[in-house]
Amino acid sequence: MKKFTRREFLHTSPALLGLAWGDFSFSAKKYQPKLAFSTLGCPKWSFETIVKCAVDNGYQGIEIRGIQGQLDLPLCPEFSTPARLAASKQLVESNQLRIVDLGASAQLHHADPTKRKKQLDDARRFIDLAQQLDCPNVRVFPDDLPKDQDEKMTLDLIAQGLLELGNHAKGSGVKILLESHGKVVSTERLLSIMRAAEHPQVGLIWDVYNMWSVTKEAPKMVHQQLKKYICHVHLKDARQVRDKHEYVLLGEGEAPLTEAIRALTKDKFAGYYSFEWEKMWHPEIAEPEVAIPHYAKAVKGYFK
Repeated sequence: MKKFTRREFLHTSPALLGLAWGDFSFSAKKYQPKLAFSTLGCPKWSFETIVKCAVDNGYQGIEIRGIQGQLDLPLCPEFSTPARLAASKQLVESNQLRIVDLGASAQLHHADPTKRKKQLDDARRFIDLAQQLDCPNVRVFPDDLPKDQDEKMTLDLIAQGLLELGNHAKGSGVKILLESHGKVVSTERLLSIMRAAEHPQVGLIWDVYNMWSVTKEAPKMVHQQLKKYICHVHLKDARQVRDKHEYVLLGEGEAPLTEAIRALTKDKFAGYYSFEWEKMWHPEIAEPEVAIPHYAKAVKGYFK
């Protein structure tokens, strides 16, 4: 074992100390989750109210599913002309926020050529709008497994649709994200689709409750299998009452959020944890003035 002279030690120790401090500083960097909420949860709010709520409650992103009931986002007044679009974009950016996802309704399972063309054309319109808004993601649905259609053919159609949309988005900075939704929520099916749709502009939205409520697959396993593709996460909570979902505030239901968030945090997930409060479809649940601020506070407890 080499012995250092006093002179050698004094010369070397600052460098060693610097390396040690560098390693400590890196490991001590706290994981900073990015929060967003979907406008599905506030279907009556104006765009200005949406932005103000995000700022007031410490959100970093907004996921636009609709504005004041209009789900076909390219038709929203806020984006209807170049001037209105620029003003909406400026409002978001001046408040240090980002539009992180546009929620299209496009379904990729259709085999009928006319229906399929309409769905893909609608998704392309959303991709073009996302590019203008500097929005990184557009959500699409798988969505069904028709009984009169061979399942493998349906999964192939979904994958082919993703590849077509990925090619349309080439050079735009926009990713097309398939949400775990409808009848396509098992890890096996999603993994099959994503492997067949390998493309730099294609990814996955992991809706934790959507998957778990149907498959009961452990989130840790789901994440391990799909993490390569997960770019965005939807979080919500619910209880199953008489075979129906009863949506409740985050932390008050049965969703395995702790396990899911722990897996994502351990992997330093860089996307957004977006609150999908389904007020648009379930008007009886808590008002957005209650649910959206509550999420911003409650979800932080899962990262401690």
